[in-house]
Amino acid sequence: MEKHDNFQNNFSLKGFTSILIGAYFFIAGYLIKTILDGFLIDDNPFGMLSAEIIEVFIIVIAFLFFLFSSLALFFSGKRNAKKLQHLLWNGKTKAAFQKYILGIIIIFISMIILMNQGFIDSLTPTFLIIYGALLFVLKSKERKNLLILSGLSVLLAMMCILIPTYWSSSLSILGIAHITYGVVVKN
Repeated sequence: MEKHDNFQNNFSLKGFTSILIGAYFFIAGYLIKTILDGFLIDDNPFGMLSAEIIEVFIIVIAFLFFLFSSLALFFSGKRNAKKLQHLLWNGKTKAAFQKYILGIIIIFISMIILMNQGFIDSLTPTFLIIYGALLFVLKSKERKNLLILSGLSVLLAMMCILIPTYWSSSLSILGIAHITYGVVVKN
């Protein structure tokens, strides 16, 4: 059978993909919180490391989060395109991929700039605002439910601005929201 161009974005944040990304939020948030808590405790091995090494660990965790999330999106898109016998890289998929990569680059550049300037309390709110904007930009007419995740990200960012120690909880809440979205919006 011949594959044809379906003129729709093959990468979508629904079902198992959203559940995986929610789990990645949990894991990344937990690892970062554990590393930072361990850095403050004298008997913990992380307490013996320098602040620069801790920063590198956190950057690696964030990179792995985006890598695994991107792979989850890619493989689910590939599976759906193969199942429906559509081309994986059509015009809309390429445009969405470019927006996604640009969003990831903006997130990482802003996080590194904020970290270097010493605005540590602004990292999570900035991430959540940019992530919410990325979800808003990537939404389609069929996936208006992504507006809920986008709005939740901005709301959680406002909470993190008001209560800076709320960052870990807000990442957990966003993970729960992704898992719930994945369970509710299956296909």
